[in-house]
Amino acid sequence: MHPEILRLLNAQRGREMRARAQQARLARTAIRNRRRARDLADEFVLPAIPDYVDGSFRSGPAGHEAVSDAGQAPAAHHAA
Repeated sequence: MHPEILRLLNAQRGREMRARAQQARLARTAIRNRRRARDLADEFVLPAIPDYVDGSFRSGPAGHEAVSDAGQAPAAHHAA
């Protein structure tokens, strides 16, 4: 076979091998990052979010049936 054709074939094979190696490296990195994110997600604990602006939590039943001590519906249910 002509030496120039052999050189071109070897160069093409080298490019293909480097591209395949890069794809494999990217796949391993993505898998590793996904595992780390999953492990970190297990450790993350979402703090309790208060129901009211003052930081207190709802202690009674939720919904429009809830009535305050004065016998009135909560302000959120009044028409504006």
